[in-house]
Amino acid sequence: MHGIVRSSSVVLAELRRGALRKSESALIDTLEKNHRILTPTEANWLESGQILAKMHFDHGFTPEKLRDLHFDVLIALTARSHGTTLVTSNRSDFELIHGYRSFHLETW
Repeated sequence: MHGIVRSSSVVLAELRRGALRKSESALIDTLEKNHRILTPTEANWLESGQILAKMHFDHGFTPEKLRDLHFDVLIALTARSHGTTLVTSNRSDFELIHGYRSFHLETW
């Protein structure tokens, strides 16, 4: 894989929420300073609700599972909006999302 590395503001917020040590916060600071940050748009937020409602209808997911998926749906829609490749190790959730909206996905 080659190209420009971008970070999702959603991912950075998730990382920041879990950063317990100074070294972890410093790494996130570096990512924020050195990566182009992509942020979900209003359209992404609205579409995410539609997708989650469809997932609920199709799979009967609990509100807790839908809440867990919401940020991932936003990450996927943001990548799709920018035509970028989403790289993740979370194969199952992002392949599920990919079934509802096509986007470039690479799992490691």
